[in-house]
This record gives sequence, C-alpha cells and structure tokens, in this order.
Amino acid sequence: MSTEHALASILIEKLHTDTLLLPTLPEIALRVRNIADCPEVSLAAMAEVISLDPALATRVIRVANSAFLGRAIKVATLNQAVTRIGLSQIKTIATAMAMEQLFISQSSHIQSMLDKAWRDTVQVTSIAVACLSYYRMQQKQCRLSLDVMTLAALLHHIGLLPILAEAERHQDVFGHPGFLKHLMLKLSPHIGLAIMKAWGFDDTYQGVITGWQQATISAQPDYIDFVRIATIAQGGYPRPELQHKLLEHYIQQGILPDADFMQEPAIATVYQDVRSIFS
Repeated sequence: MSTEHALASILIEKLHTDTLLLPTLPEIALRVRNIADCPEVSLAAMAEVISLDPALATRVIRVANSAFLGRAIKVATLNQAVTRIGLSQIKTIATAMAMEQLFISQSSHIQSMLDKAWRDTVQVTSIAVACLSYYRMQQKQCRLSLDVMTLAALLHHIGLLPILAEAERHQDVFGHPGFLKHLMLKLSPHIGLAIMKAWGFDDTYQGVITGWQQATISAQPDYIDFVRIATIAQGGYPRPELQHKLLEHYIQQGILPDADFMQEPAIATVYQDVRSIFS
C-alpha cells in the first residue's frame, strides 16, 4: 500500500473508531465560553478573564473599534471593549480571536503548511464577513450575525488540523502535496464535524463545515453561502466547474452586486478592516 493510501486509511479508521486525536479549544477560549454561560457573570469579570491573554485582549479591543460595530468613537481599554461588544456576543468573538493558537506545530514543515492554512482561513473569513456586511446593508431584515459569521468562517476547514498532525508521522506524503491537499478537502468536513460535536458547537457551525464544499442552493442565504462565496473568491473552492453558476445565483439573489464584487467599496472596506484585526 502506498504511503498516501496508508495515511488515508489510518485517518478513516481512526475517525470511524473515535480514536482520532482532535484539537481542543484554546484554554482562554474555553474559559471565556464557560464564564459567558454563567447567568451571574458581569462585564468586569469577563474583561478580567480575557485580560489573562494579552494577545486576545488586544484583538478584542480591535474588534470593538472595527467596522463590525460601526462606532466612530474608539475605545481604549478592555473593559470598554467588552462593554461595547456585550456579553451576548463576546463568547463568539473571543473564541474566534483565539483560533490562531490551534495552528501550531513543532515540525517546521507542518508549521509552514499551518501558516498558509491560517492565512487562507483569515482571507476566507475576511471576504465572508465583508460580503455578509454588504448583504445586511441591502436587506435590513437579515438576521445573520457578523460575529457568528466570523467564527463559522474561521472554523470552516478546521478538520485539516488532525490530518496534518497525522501526516507529520508519514513524512513521505510531503513529496505529494497534491494528494495531501485532496485528502484535506475530502476528509476535512467529516473530521471537522467530529471536532464541532466534541466542542459542543451547534448546528450552525456543523452545517458550515459539512456544507461549504457542496453546491446546494438554499431558499434563504445562510452562513454556508458566504463561506462558499469567500472560498470561490479566494481560489479555494474545490468544484471550479460550478463557480460561475453559483456566482450567477448569488448575484440574482442580491447577495452580491456583480461578478467583481470584491471591487465594491462597501465590501472592500470591511474586508480590509477584518484583515487588520488578525494582523
């Protein structure tokens, strides 16, 4: 059996037997999520927990000052940032901002692949949030949330992490990057779904992970659609023969202004703002 097929077989077997080592939420994200679920939590207590991670605290302040919330007056402290974002949203935002901590490896080769995966993920997230922001301006009744969109997009390809971790034990596959890319696209939705269930994330996130590679068109726009749009724009959609048809549909639905939607000023502005949060 070739190294490539051996790796695929190992991953599938471990997934089916629940023995695949799945990533865990960053400790700070877990703390924030736990305290946010406490009915007695205060804004001050939440700010104190987030302050334990200076990098996360900085990014939360950036979010509070970003186009997400559209405020002209900037906040300068973490307490002000948490107050502006609000307890109902801070759990999602803080989790999203901590996601980069998962893209770490002791192997320099794997780390270079993870660095690229993170850059691609941020690109997809920035485009998805920008396009949703544009759609929300056109359709005031839209109930889709920008902070949920952020986390959903950051998680859309989370299943690649265990694949790369397993690949580290099979160095020969690095000579076949095309195979490894194919394997990540094929197995990532199944592994990502297992991760979401292990983390206790609801159907919204599970649906994005399992649905973005498909071409199923829903009656009403969903988070899946915006991740799919972003992967098309970023060049990562695995079914290029369907891209034109999908984009035509999204334009007809009013989700996108035209085929050159990234040139739309309202989209481009938010796109740059989101990217700056992760810089």
